[in-house]
Amino acid sequence: MKSYRKELWFNVPGRRGFINITPQVLRCLDESGIREGFALVNAMHITASVFINDDEQGLLQDYEEWLEKLAPHEPTSQYRHNLTGEDNGDAHIKRQVMGREVVVAITEGRLDFGPWEQIFYGEFDGRRRKRVLVKIIGE
Repeated sequence: MKSYRKELWFNVPGRRGFINITPQVLRCLDESGIREGFALVNAMHITASVFINDDEQGLLQDYEEWLEKLAPHEPTSQYRHNLTGEDNGDAHIKRQVMGREVVVAITEGRLDFGPWEQIFYGEFDGRRRKRVLVKIIGE
């Protein structure tokens, strides 16, 4: 069995944003040479997320608005976490809702997606470099 590991780095200039990282994961798959197995893709920061969904701008805007209603950034005083001097209590909750990682089957050298599925990086406390781990295991 072969194993491949790569870190992808992102720096979202604003507090929040979504990036379709499917092309980068596909490059990793090509580099790995693995034809059958699994790809794990996970955010390595607790205020960021990796998830699978449709790459449709309206849907990403819906996520943004829904998450902000669920865990609004302001007022920052509403989060006990922010008593530590941070202002990202909402980002931790948003990450918990959107998830840490995805696992995708690899079949015949391709990510075995359903219709319209893409992999996204979700940033909820940006303005600095953060990484995503891609780990591919198989034959």
